[in-house]
Amino acid sequence: MSKTWSRPIYKALLLVLTLALGACAQVMPTCSAVNSPPVRDLAGTQWELIRWHYTSPNDGKTRQRGIPHSGNGTAISLNISANGQTASGSTGCNNFTGQIISSDWGLVLDKVASTRKACSSNLAELETKFLSYLSNYRTMVRDGDRLIIMTRDGEVLSFSQKN
Repeated sequence: MSKTWSRPIYKALLLVLTLALGACAQVMPTCSAVNSPPVRDLAGTQWELIRWHYTSPNDGKTRQRGIPHSGNGTAISLNISANGQTASGSTGCNNFTGQIISSDWGLVLDKVASTRKACSSNLAELETKFLSYLSNYRTMVRDGDRLIIMTRDGEVLSFSQKN
């Protein structure tokens, strides 16, 4: 292979690698993140969902779900009580509350109750997934003012601390 062909190929590969690593950095936590934070470290905190990534079953690519944010509807939120025994928040349509059970991989929500307002089909689907992920996920990671939940089916929910 001549040098004229190898240099453009090298530059193209370097660009692809840089873009791929940059995309991963936005989804995955940093090396200093705390995996499975104990409930006492989350007590009294309030979180808002800012990004929700999923892998498309059609082409295997990672995409971002459209979610309600502050300013364009009711944001999806998670609030941990000061004593760390209950959680509450919004699913984007309904409000919920539940008992926190401390586990080896973080916290798990149990005995969840929610209001029953009629939601659009998109919000109803997000609500169902969100509440199920709080009860059954793969990994929870706290990275400063970010809380990341990685689900068993490969979705990544990124929260920003509000207080």
